[in-house]
Amino acid sequence: MLNENHIAVVKSTIPLLESAGPALTQHFYQRMFSHNPELKDIFNMTHQKTGRQSVALFEAIAAYAKNIENLAALTQAVERIAHKHTSFNIQAAHYQIVGNHLIETLRELVPDAFTSEVEEAWTAAYLFLAQVFIDREEQIYQANENTDGGWRGAREFIIERKTPESALVTSFELRPLDGKPVANFAPGQYLGIEVKPSASEHVEIRQYSLSQASNGESYRISVKKEGAQESEATYQGLVSHYLHNELQVGDSLMVYPPAGEFFYQATEKPVVLIAAGVGATPIQAMAQTLSEQNKSNVSYFYACESEPQHTFAKETEQLIKQHNWQHQVWYRDQHGVMDLAQVSQIAVNEAEFYLCGPVAFMEHIVKQLEQLGVARERIHYEVFGPHAYL
Repeated sequence: MLNENHIAVVKSTIPLLESAGPALTQHFYQRMFSHNPELKDIFNMTHQKTGRQSVALFEAIAAYAKNIENLAALTQAVERIAHKHTSFNIQAAHYQIVGNHLIETLRELVPDAFTSEVEEAWTAAYLFLAQVFIDREEQIYQANENTDGGWRGAREFIIERKTPESALVTSFELRPLDGKPVANFAPGQYLGIEVKPSASEHVEIRQYSLSQASNGESYRISVKKEGAQESEATYQGLVSHYLHNELQVGDSLMVYPPAGEFFYQATEKPVVLIAAGVGATPIQAMAQTLSEQNKSNVSYFYACESEPQHTFAKETEQLIKQHNWQHQVWYRDQHGVMDLAQVSQIAVNEAEFYLCGPVAFMEHIVKQLEQLGVARERIHYEVFGPHAYL
């Protein structure tokens, strides 16, 4: 049971955590994978190599310690992480493993400061937070299982169609092997995909945004082929290369139910969709949904490196013409980076803005929107991979 003394002790360790930095979580992951190598079939090992996951976990731990008296401040983070966990099929037993390695990491890295009082406090704090996640994730699992067309855990799907959308992005239309309906989803959400690439020692799970509106029968994901060279596939783009190069129409893969807390929320206000590169995937699901709703007050701004890399170019053009939406495109090799000052009549005082793309791009756009007077609560965004705050 978490008590006032535990809270005080945890807060007193914040300077210790900050001095350790991401080295703490790097040690944690090394320790955990050494003792529990089976978890390599769940965690994205590419993010381990780049260090992104270690940084994200450290930021999450530090945020928890700083807000342990005000967990309401972490509600959005808890929701985001809980959804991501369900797409990995994380179970309550995994929290016991993680908790053990977290405590042992603290013991090994800061033995002088890791007194029995600190151990008791952090153990109580971890168990409290773990139960928050376990309870919320069980709610999501049950909701997925009980909804029309829903299921729990992995479900086998067949690749019905592969469609190139640009020089780097290919869409995969997936239908369930059992032929039964599939659950609807909110435009902007993603699927967890489980595969066993020939180049990997492990089962690999990745999340890919759903790139079309719900239809109750199939799903479409659109995947960028990461890594400039085929030789890089073992480090960057392991799964995307496998999907592009090896999986063919008729092959199967395991799919976890739709998840994600980033999605379009119905409104009478104007909606501005902003995407860069493969960030167009969740935005495309929103655009299709808005089209089906015959929403007229929509703007769609898109940026990419060059015209051959323009994802969903023809599909988007049809939507724009059908509804006469405001639209503008920036190709970096021709027009430079996206500059919203070049766009006339953006409804900055009332519109809801949905962003997706590389972190640097979204930081660039958020800065522009704030300069235009757009309140942060009207800016919604998705970061692919470990979360980063804009």
